[in-house]
Formats: sequence, C-alpha cells, structure tokens
Amino acid sequence: MKFNDFEFSDGKNSQHGTSKKLLLLLALSLVFLTIVPLYLLTTSHSPLPSPKIDISDLRNIGIVKECDIFSGKWIPYPNGPYYTNATCSLIIDQQNCMKFGRPDREFMEWRWRPEKCALPFFNAKQFLELVRGKMMAFVGDSLGRNQMQSLLCLLSSVSHPEDISHRYTADTTYFKRWFYADYGFTLATLWSPFLVKSTDADPNGHSLNSLMSLYLDQADEAWASQIENFDYVIISAGQWFFRPLIYHINGQIVGCHNCYMENITAVTMYYGYRMAFRAAFETLRSLKNYKGITFLRTFSPSHFENGAWNEGGNCIRTMPFSSEEMKFDGYNLEFYLTQVEELRKAQKKGKKRGLRFELLATTEAMLLRPDGHPNYYGRSTHDNVTVADCVHWCLPGPH
Repeated sequence: MKFNDFEFSDGKNSQHGTSKKLLLLLALSLVFLTIVPLYLLTTSHSPLPSPKIDISDLRNIGIVKECDIFSGKWIPYPNGPYYTNATCSLIIDQQNCMKFGRPDREFMEWRWRPEKCALPFFNAKQFLELVRGKMMAFVGDSLGRNQMQSLLCLLSSVSHPEDISHRYTADTTYFKRWFYADYGFTLATLWSPFLVKSTDADPNGHSLNSLMSLYLDQADEAWASQIENFDYVIISAGQWFFRPLIYHINGQIVGCHNCYMENITAVTMYYGYRMAFRAAFETLRSLKNYKGITFLRTFSPSHFENGAWNEGGNCIRTMPFSSEEMKFDGYNLEFYLTQVEELRKAQKKGKKRGLRFELLATTEAMLLRPDGHPNYYGRSTHDNVTVADCVHWCLPGPH
C-alpha cells in the first residue's frame, strides 16, 4: 500500500489543503493488530471532519512521494507501548500476558519502520475526530476481536466507551459493540470464523479440531444481517480453515479438506478459503444500502515451534525474526495470495457501485513477530492452559 497518490502542498495550495493531506499519514502507527490507514478513511465516500493540525509536525515525519508501509523491518523502541495492562482495563485475560506473569518486556519494545518513510505516532484524539459519527466493525474470528480490543486500548487515553452489546445480541462475548458518546462513534466485532455459514458435522460433537461443514455460497448471517449500515468493515479469517471441513455449494457437497470420507473429493484448504472470501466480498457488494469501505486484513500467522498446537508446540522466543531468518513462503504466502486475489476481483466489481475494497497487508510484518504471542501467559475463556496460544497476540504487543 503506497502513498504515491498523495503528495503534500508545494505552497501553491491552502494551508487547509496541506493539513488535510497531512492527515493521510497521521495515525498509521496503529498497532499492526489494528492497523487502519487513516489516509483511506479521509478519502471515503462522505467527507470527514478535519481536526486542526500543527503544520510544524511535518518536520518530524519522513515524507516521500511513494512508500509501501507494509514493507520494512522491526527496530528497537525502548519507550515501549502506547498503553499497558495497568492503564487499559479492557484487555481480556486471554491476551493479558503481563497480568499472568510473562517475565520479559522486550516484546513490547519494538516498532515497525517502513523502508522508505517513517510512521508518525498514533494520535487517539485525531482518530476519534476522523471517525466521528461513523460505525466500524471487525468481522471474522477471535483475531479480529483481538484487533478490536487493541484499538479500544489505544483510544482509552482519550475516551471510554459504553458497552452497548446487550442492545443487539444475547451473545455479548462474541458480538460486541462499544459506543463513544462524545464522538458518536460505534466500534463493533462480529464473530464469524469462516465468514460463511457453518455447521457441526462431527458425530462426536464439537471440539477444537472437529469436522465441520461450510456452505461456501452463503455468507454467515451473523455478520451479513448486521453490516449494511457500517462505514468501515475490517474483514479477516484464517486459522479455522486448517480443521477438517466439508464444502457445500448450491446445497451439494463439492469436496472436503482432511475429512477422509469415501465418495467425497479431497481438495485443499485454499479452495474453501478462496470461496469464503469470495462469498463475503460478493455479499458486501450486493447489499443495497452498504456504502462503506471494506478493508481486508491479511492472514495472521501463528508461530508454533517444538510441535503442533495439539502436540506440545509453544512459542517461547523473546525477539523478532529478521527477514533473513523467516521467509514469507509456504502456507502463509498461499493464504495471503489467495485472499488478495479475491480482493482484487472485488475491487474491480465494486467500482461499478462506487464501493472501495482496500488491502491491509500485515502478514509479512507479523510473520516476523514470534515473540508477540501469549504462549502460556494468558487465560482462555475455558482456562485451558495446557495448550500454548501462539495464534493470538499479547496486549499490548507488536506495534
């Protein structure tokens, strides 16, 4: 994602114009778990208010005509995170690594630096001004909820929201809505680990690795029925697609992944992954009243070592990888390419309706952070600490 379309004033334009373009760069230092480029928000289908900005800030920002913010490296940053578990009370136990005794702090003392520019620091007040009167939803699995919770903490230095989840659902664990009354801003997370309709298909019942059925041509109504009025939708999915799955289209079984059942064609997990994103994007495009911007947050990598997640694997590293130590390849790259291909198709089709589909290509950056996971220093909703968590991210965490 590059800044080549946005250049700063050369003095011929008004100061207001320069200030507005400065906003295109501000707040790009959101924690990578929650990264939402505000330069995209400021060019949405309806104008957003522009808070006053000190133009002298330009002196402190490395500005170039073109910058891919997702290509770079992690550099030491001893000043630490924007918040801690002491300053933000909204961190759930599953990601509250410091509360549950993680002994090292170095994982919080790194900062992402793009190759050709510098990211300005996140400004919570500017963010809230930019999204005044808007609605933002994270749609996907628990990593989407992980992102939303990080954003809650990033904003907590300025404003504390009201939890209004109970007004919309009885399931206030997986479907959350927060309202910032001072800004008229709604932040939500809508649980949908496959994005499409799913049902249990294992005769032994549901478990962490049980067989499930996916209906690849039907978006999950849990999110699709609620999304139409949202202005910004951050959509993501990934880890659930490793489990055994039976795929259905038009009411017929078309194949399965790791189901080992007779008379069902074996297909890769990438097939189901592709079709799920295709259905999700098509659903957003077909909703009559949907006028929001859709962001694809790309595949979030796990970092199990010394075994698989259910075979004693863990993630005990305390330092980031360099790009030489960890290559972007294998299933991480395949998942990434699959969903990006579907996004590109959605972008072309969306233009006919004036809809925007944008890319948050965070996979490669987060692949370099094996140190950012809870491992055993978190508590799941089931208090199962015999399985290490090398999927979710500590809060605070990589930023």
